[in-house]
Amino acid sequence: MRRAKISIIGAGNVGATCAHWCAAGELGDVVLLDVPQTENMPRGKALDLMQASPIMGFDSNVVGTTDYNDTANSDVVVITAGVARKPGMSRDDLLSINAKIVTNVAEQVKTSSPNAVVIVVSNPLDAMVQRAFQVLGFPSNRVMGQAGVLDTARFRTFIAMELGVSVEDVSAMLMGGHGDTMVPIASCTSVGGIPVSQLISDARMAEIVQRTRDGGAEIVSLLKTGSAYYAPAAATAQMVEAVVRDKKRLIPCAAMCGDEYGVGGYYVGVPVVLGSGGIEKIIQLSLTDSEKAAFQKSVDAVKSLVASMESLLKA
Repeated sequence: MRRAKISIIGAGNVGATCAHWCAAGELGDVVLLDVPQTENMPRGKALDLMQASPIMGFDSNVVGTTDYNDTANSDVVVITAGVARKPGMSRDDLLSINAKIVTNVAEQVKTSSPNAVVIVVSNPLDAMVQRAFQVLGFPSNRVMGQAGVLDTARFRTFIAMELGVSVEDVSAMLMGGHGDTMVPIASCTSVGGIPVSQLISDARMAEIVQRTRDGGAEIVSLLKTGSAYYAPAAATAQMVEAVVRDKKRLIPCAAMCGDEYGVGGYYVGVPVVLGSGGIEKIIQLSLTDSEKAAFQKSVDAVKSLVASMESLLKA
């Protein structure tokens, strides 16, 4: 049986850690690519991972490269390339630099892997996946952004910490843009099947929601010289697994929404069914009035971000 081919563009902390999760989980053979200026760095990281395989007992092949020819005919392409956030830098500050980087990557992927499912991780996420879609020209179901899985994981973690329970018993859903305007869907959040509203007060839940929104910034402030990568990489690997193993996972992803939720042609976080065909279905939830208002505010922020990006690219 042919192994899936997974190419990860960007061999920094997120990309290399994603390669680690994918290889250790034997999701397929992995190609780890970075720009030519990095010389042998991706090769070194790939070799290090391969030397871990006898110890950890995985058979995935891992190759490091600076040549897109080595990524040809990938089943899944993960785009992590871009400049990472630094202390005091918002996701929006990254817009101009990373839009140009993602444009270049998407042009290469379009040629080398025209049938791939593409998962964008670069920030600011909602604009970067929109840009990748514009350049790739792939069907929208094969282009998506990793955001909701990470945001939901952070939310679940903080709820579990608050209640002193296992994260495995916390189920949650977040929608909207990645970051400051994400929308927690309270009606879809429970602990062991118990609605979270019966376990945590509204006031305390508002604090947990805010900590979730600031989750990435909190880590940046603690690290001082970098940004989060373990959880973003794990979230991405979960999406890769859903595709290569046709898991039909119902998880939140940044998906192209047209008529869905009245978005009108933008990538925003919504619950989807993720399988071998990419986004196989967008799930439309019945939202409360307050959730609808918060979601629309988030969508408006995404539209504004995309408009800013397109203006910068034209300048």
